[in-house]
Amino acid sequence: MMPKPMNVLTTKPSPLSTVVLLLILCILGFYAMHFPHSSTPSSASQNLSQVETLFLSTSSNSTISSYLRALTLHPHLAGTKPGSDIARYVLNHFTSLGLKAHTATYTTLLSFPVHSSLSAHFSEGTSVSLRLTEPTAAGVVPAYHAYSPSGAVHAPAVFANYGRERDYRVLGAMGVNVSGCVVVVRKGGEIGRGAVVEKAEAHGAAAVLVYGEGDTWRKGFERGHVMRGGIGDPLTPGWAGIEGGETLGLEDSEVLKKFPKIPSMPLSAEVADSILSSLGGAPVPLEWRGTLRSKVRHVGPGPTFLNFTYQGENKVAAIQNVFAVIKGSEEPDRYVLLGNHRDAWTYGAVDPSSGTAALLDIARRFSVLLGLGWKPRRTIILCSWDAEEFGMIGSTEWVEQNLINLGSKAVAYLNVDCAVQGPGFFVGSTPQLDNLILEVTKKVKDPDSEGVALYENWAASSAGSNNIQRLSGVDSDFAPFVQHAGVPSIDMYYGRDFPVYHTAFDSYNWMAEYADPFFHRHVAVTGVWGLLALHLAGDPILPFNYVSYANELQLYKNMLSNFIDQKISLYPLTLSIEEFASAAKEVDGEVKKLRLQETEGCSVDMKRRALNDRLMLAEKGFLDAYGLQGRQWFKHLVYGPSSDHERLNFFPGISDSITSSTGVTERERLASIQHEIWRVARAIHRAASALRGEFT
Repeated sequence: MMPKPMNVLTTKPSPLSTVVLLLILCILGFYAMHFPHSSTPSSASQNLSQVETLFLSTSSNSTISSYLRALTLHPHLAGTKPGSDIARYVLNHFTSLGLKAHTATYTTLLSFPVHSSLSAHFSEGTSVSLRLTEPTAAGVVPAYHAYSPSGAVHAPAVFANYGRERDYRVLGAMGVNVSGCVVVVRKGGEIGRGAVVEKAEAHGAAAVLVYGEGDTWRKGFERGHVMRGGIGDPLTPGWAGIEGGETLGLEDSEVLKKFPKIPSMPLSAEVADSILSSLGGAPVPLEWRGTLRSKVRHVGPGPTFLNFTYQGENKVAAIQNVFAVIKGSEEPDRYVLLGNHRDAWTYGAVDPSSGTAALLDIARRFSVLLGLGWKPRRTIILCSWDAEEFGMIGSTEWVEQNLINLGSKAVAYLNVDCAVQGPGFFVGSTPQLDNLILEVTKKVKDPDSEGVALYENWAASSAGSNNIQRLSGVDSDFAPFVQHAGVPSIDMYYGRDFPVYHTAFDSYNWMAEYADPFFHRHVAVTGVWGLLALHLAGDPILPFNYVSYANELQLYKNMLSNFIDQKISLYPLTLSIEEFASAAKEVDGEVKKLRLQETEGCSVDMKRRALNDRLMLAEKGFLDAYGLQGRQWFKHLVYGPSSDHERLNFFPGISDSITSSTGVTERERLASIQHEIWRVARAIHRAASALRGEFT
């Protein structure tokens, strides 16, 4: 049994703190709501400042704690009754606050374990049956990899480090052949779980076992999915899995190619050590040893044999997204979306319930503002996604269903997955939102330092380099918004990673004891998330800056020059980036001029509306109708996953063409790279044209 949550914080604010909070709200509310309501730029910014103050003043770490406690009482895997119960809890929370809420249901293919076993047979003739899940935890699904095929394997074990292509090259140079073996790999090396299985399969392995290293929580098993070739429901690639809609069959070739052909399973560090410490053969390569924490001295194969069986079941199940809608007062047809997924492999205190608790608190605080008379200029939608853990299914199905409206009406998408994993603030975004992020983080208190803004420690930690990451990964719900729909997006969280990721130990206890004992980091994330939304939904002119984007594109071009042959011309890219930079500078000047304009009227409103549309739609220019070669669902030519997994994290099509040389001549390979450079150049031209808003 998992231990009961510790009562480190009261679940409700004390009566005294409630009275004080209400008094503050009354004073601030009176001042804010009786401030002269002119729509001039200066008064609009003053009114927004008042709303920001109100929003920040209503924070409550104990309230967020109580939400997290309620969310983590039971495991809530997508497609199960506890998962439906949590959806109902979120929906009831929204409606109890007076918000208009609804659900969207999809029928999708999910994957569940039926049976698994693993035993090790050692050279001296002894054998041992190995544990394949954590000590008993009520209702927790056994450890497994979703979408792994069923299979039974009896074969020697071999250690392949992180399971990267270069790790297999090292083994090959040592004369180690992994074909027909059970490959054991450690998590990390900037390669995802699905790619690990894909690489092992390509090298002839019979099965894959993946473990996480660490000095603590060594009994934990990291669940996850191993679907490949895109995200979303495997049965409805490119369209939404709605009731009565088209679905592909389980034996369809398009469906089958999304799943591995060899079985895989997560291992705990403890179980992995019992296998790895018994291997013989060649010694572990010197270049692997520096970061190894495992008890492995030799790579095998054998002499230890593993007897591994896995039986899984793919089932069609209903999933539910939950939404709360706050209608905009002046531009109701422009939407700012805040999203977090709700489903968890286990109790999910960090992943994703820390983010869900923050979303619930944002709903509460927005409800307070609405009660005091606030209305956003643009519509705000709070989104609670389902089945993210199976490949961003809930968000992807919704994006695919609403693609046209998103393309013309979505201002931005703000994602929080794991709000708090530990210390340190991290944020990723599309570059036009960089300046807004910097400004907002200057207004939120740092949860780990007294008397300073979050921005100060966060900026200092970057050591002078750009500390905003980019959104090329497919590891959270921003992926369909950026990489398929071209919506400007932000993703944020506290803590780089955490040792109980996707294990049964990801509980309220762990959060309260290790990651955020006083829930101050939760408050900080909620503050940044809410202020970003208030600006994007309330600023008369959208707070986008494409000069940052132009600078980023120039940086990428300079970095790309280090990877390509001298026979390849970067001139098309150079020219398009120069054009984009010029358009960005012109638009920046327009924005500054229009913000200073004091006169009001229909003409000024029309100018703002037209300018905002250009700012909003420019990101769509980076989309290409044909998508990435072989992965057409991914449309963004600047940000998206590279099939290499280990090379560039920008220009994915170019990256793919650089590393894809199988079955083609050198001349064909160079022509392919040049073609991809032209495609990116054309995309940048399109974005520049969108910024200028004029036909050629």
